[in-house]
Amino acid sequence: MKPQLYRDLMRHQAGAVTLISTGEHGNRTGLIATAVCSLTDTPPTLLVCVNESASAHDLIAETGSFCVNLLCPDHKELVKVFTGQTGLAGEARFDDALWQTLETGAPVLKDALATFDCKVSDTKKVSTHTIYIGAVKAGAARDEVDPLVYFRGGFV
Repeated sequence: MKPQLYRDLMRHQAGAVTLISTGEHGNRTGLIATAVCSLTDTPPTLLVCVNESASAHDLIAETGSFCVNLLCPDHKELVKVFTGQTGLAGEARFDDALWQTLETGAPVLKDALATFDCKVSDTKKVSTHTIYIGAVKAGAARDEVDPLVYFRGGFV
């Protein structure tokens, strides 16, 4: 199958919009991703797929931690920041008033729909991406907000 046809077909799969964040204060970065899923609940484990060209790729490997922040509709401007549409990069993308840390030290978005603070437990390289498997060490959720979902090239 040609890659473009595959991408066109995958646009029909709705996905939760997540912000994967990593690093420590002064050296933080993140990316917007939909390639995130639960692996098991015993122990709580999830996986994220990160392109090796992403700024977060090597920093996740270096720090051994990341946070999956599930976004809500109020975060559309934050999506622009973390997809490079505003020209900001790395630490400049982080407004300290919006971020905190939990157990691993990875940046956690305070008003996310839900957060999963993870310690890397395993990795697997597949073509241009690395699958980071994360043991969930801490988390939080807000029940009163809806998710931000990506479908057919837009938000719903």
